Amino acid sequence: MDKYRVALAEEERAGLQRLVSAGKAAARKLTHARILLLADAPSPGRGDDDIVAALGVGPRTIARVRKEFVTLGLQAALGRKKQPPRPGKVRIKGDLEQELVRLACSDPPEGRCRWTLELLADKLVVLGRLTTVSPETVRQALKKTTSRPGSWRPGACLPRPTPSSSGGWKT
Repeated sequence: MDKYRVALAEEERAGLQRLVSAGKAAARKLTHARILLLADAPSPGRGDDDIVAALGVGPRTIARVRKEFVTLGLQAALGRKKQPPRPGKVRIKGDLEQELVRLACSDPPEGRCRWTLELLADKLVVLGRLTTVSPETVRQALKKTTSRPGSWRPGACLPRPTPSSSGGWKT
């Protein structure tokens, strides 16, 4: 693994020392500033092992901060990396959601007394509507749907509530 040499300019070093002495920043930012100060080339030969012992961080963290400083600059080494975009949370929506509800309310396959989440997920794949889908995605889609107009209860094909056989409290 190549070792990146940190060479701070005078104003960068002064800025990092102010940041560390004030101590009013995120812990990660302060740690990265301390790593850069200790890894600075003009300082007396401090190796990564000395920095690990002084700060209690892993050698991989030190190597990563060095690399970010040399390749991307001071702000990139101190700041947080932007997270990659996450895929859309809802995979089942629109026409596919209607088809899922219609399927869940239909008769179950032969040999089964009811639809399971796994059966519904497999059926959507067999129908060619999705390439892959997990039972949890199917559960979330069914949970948020209301299959009857005017229903206040979430879910697909919920049975009608049955009256209590206990008779309830009498006052």
